[in-house]
Amino acid sequence: MSEEEKEKMSESAKVALAVVGVILVGFAMVGLNKQQSTEQKESSAMVRNYFNLQTMATEACPKAIKEATGEQIYFPSETVSDKDSYITLKWVGENKGGFKKASCTIKSVMGGISELIIDEKAIIQRKP
Repeated sequence: MSEEEKEKMSESAKVALAVVGVILVGFAMVGLNKQQSTEQKESSAMVRNYFNLQTMATEACPKAIKEATGEQIYFPSETVSDKDSYITLKWVGENKGGFKKASCTIKSVMGGISELIIDEKAIIQRKP
């Protein structure tokens, strides 16, 4: 091999090493950015918990109210929650023989409906 070919190979090797180096630095940066602090993990867990409470309430409560009154409901008129341990959905009926007011509470420690009140009458009342 001539001197010129050795220089070309070393230039090619330098370029290849530079590309590999950039790729490694990229992987390292992505890996470091994916690490979450304890505060970020707690915040994410709280959001997931509230989402799960809300999902459970919007699925279970309308079914229970329909079973108790025969009236189909869709969107609550009010939502009350501490965004951690419970959620209460409230509805105002259409006064067509169904109900006037309904309230459904789900507590995360109990799973499922813990309290269902329709027209001030407790249909479901579970204590922890």
